[in-house]
Amino acid sequence: MELENLQIDSTLKASEVLKTKVTVAEIQAWLISYLVTALEIASDEIDVTLPLHSYGLDSSAAVSLTGDLGDFLECQLEPDLLIDYPTIEALAQYLGDIEEITL
Repeated sequence: MELENLQIDSTLKASEVLKTKVTVAEIQAWLISYLVTALEIASDEIDVTLPLHSYGLDSSAAVSLTGDLGDFLECQLEPDLLIDYPTIEALAQYLGDIEEITL
């Protein structure tokens, strides 16, 4: 993708807007920390291979998580990103793979 052809609008995909170079491990650690705080559970209770909905996250909480993750990554993420990448492991891997595309 050439940057001059990039169209900015309110529904950009993460792959088009990631600005911060963050590793898969850092994203995964952030997600675990987020759940620990939000759910008031110990980090050893979180399995990165389980779907996030298994922790009781409803659609509203998932949208909040996505928004906060976008703030962490300094980008705008699609609110339904967790549908395609429902686990911490899958989401972190996806974002870690695309984070090489920067503006």
